[in-house]
Amino acid sequence: MKLRTFFSLLIILSLVAIKANAAEWQTDYEQALATAKASGKYVLLDFTGSDWCVPCIQLNKAVFTKANFQKYAEENLILVEIDFPRRKALADKVRQQNERLAQQYHVADSGFPTVVLLNPEGRILGQLEGYGDEKSADVIAWIEKLRGKKS
Repeated sequence: MKLRTFFSLLIILSLVAIKANAAEWQTDYEQALATAKASGKYVLLDFTGSDWCVPCIQLNKAVFTKANFQKYAEENLILVEIDFPRRKALADKVRQQNERLAQQYHVADSGFPTVVLLNPEGRILGQLEGYGDEKSADVIAWIEKLRGKKS
């Protein structure tokens, strides 16, 4: 019984450590831009329908939750989720911000998911529309290409 408790505790601590090291998604666009400018990191905007958009959910599962992407993001990116959920409520301020950003980045034209990469000054470097089975390494390579680096 003590061995089972030990292993259960070990698993729980491992999961907490993984979550603690995971790159964190923000929802405040202006704060993310300020952080990016101060840190020299790039901004990755994820326009998503997190609780209804199947390709969005697949992108999250296949790319954003992978350890190599998490590590890369932690070192290089400020992550911002621009969510348009159907079943969960957003604060009015966040909802209004997200609607404004969808217009600003023409997401209504391209749909979900749309991923936008901004440089530390907030200038658009590139945009991915939809999800077509890209892996985390593919998205990292796309970012590195836009940053002018070889991956």
